[in-house]
Amino acid sequence: MMPVQQVIFSNKAKKHVKVYTNDLEESARVQLQNLSEMPFIHHHIAAMPDVHWGMGATIGSVIPTKGAIIPAAVGVDIGCGMMAHQLDIFAEDLPDNLKSLRSRIESQVPHGRTNNGGLNDKGAWQITPTRMALWWMHHEPQLAALATNHPKLLKGHVNTHRHLGTLGGGNHFIEICLDENNQVWIMLHSGSRGIGNRIGSYFIQLAKKDMERWFINNLPDKNLAYLVEGSKYFDDYIQAVSWAQEYATANREFMMNQVKVAFASIISKPFKTTLNAIQCHHNYIAKEHHFGANVWITRKGALRAREGDMGIIPGSMGVKSFIVRGLGNKDGLHSCSHGAGRTMSRTEAKRRFTAEDLAQQTQGIECRKDDGVVDEIPSSYKDIDVVMENQKDLVEIVHTLHQVLNVKG
Repeated sequence: MMPVQQVIFSNKAKKHVKVYTNDLEESARVQLQNLSEMPFIHHHIAAMPDVHWGMGATIGSVIPTKGAIIPAAVGVDIGCGMMAHQLDIFAEDLPDNLKSLRSRIESQVPHGRTNNGGLNDKGAWQITPTRMALWWMHHEPQLAALATNHPKLLKGHVNTHRHLGTLGGGNHFIEICLDENNQVWIMLHSGSRGIGNRIGSYFIQLAKKDMERWFINNLPDKNLAYLVEGSKYFDDYIQAVSWAQEYATANREFMMNQVKVAFASIISKPFKTTLNAIQCHHNYIAKEHHFGANVWITRKGALRAREGDMGIIPGSMGVKSFIVRGLGNKDGLHSCSHGAGRTMSRTEAKRRFTAEDLAQQTQGIECRKDDGVVDEIPSSYKDIDVVMENQKDLVEIVHTLHQVLNVKG
């Protein structure tokens, strides 16, 4: 088993950071040190093996707090996470050439910088109309109530309804995978799209204004601005984040349905989903009990991994992914990594690699191989096998998945 590999002690506080890797860049180390010095951290912070620098707090960190939450630590991709369904069909049931299946998935699921999900300009629901319309009808009033107290939250052009059921861009993806028995899986990664970004950005600014209002000007990083429980904006923030997390969950469910529609139009053999259906956030907040106290847990690029929890840990495009079961490790704050973790920025990846490099590293996989997705090349991520080795104390592997098709935004 692989225990905690290093511990970062705070210079100013008695809190510390338990790190599950020796591959820690200096900028991430500084962020973790700064975070540990915040006065409301409970017991310790856990840094997962995919940890790397992020805005405000490292991606791959699990942060327990008492009486306060740092909006920038939650981030702006609120509720981002994974969904995976195992189907009762096998590799031999797939067409020899997967290009037609990729094209059909791309036509069924709006992706990239698009507003084509949800309602169209004429007010008609475009995909999975009944389920999506019912979801929006039930949840839109909650968002409207929030906007009553925070009119700037929805000021301007926010495509909340049109983003529902859309993939987005960046590292969001849909993949068709095969497990160790050549059984087919659908796996996808996305979040709360534009509305999550708006909620996160809006409350990050409110937290910074709160710091100014209370003359708190000694933060080690201005992005560590926080909202205090019981203060003017705290409850509204919790409500907004909870709404965005529900939106993200629904978004993934609607897309999964559309991918199955695409499958059914290409594959003649009837299929159904097995019981191995997994849905998990990796950018979110929750109330949990750790080390003798009920605390707020912020997981920024981390999965909950209580004993028996099922989760999905993807590698980069062109590399294997894993279905895992949590081991309930207390030192890891019942968490595990959310993926491989980047080793370089997107800008650096585009500078260093070409479309030809991407094609070479994704041989045998039906996917885009152009300049527009070079920033997602496997070499820009950590070695997923090393990441998994470093978290043997946190999760056990249930299935190993190998990608055969990838759709990027």
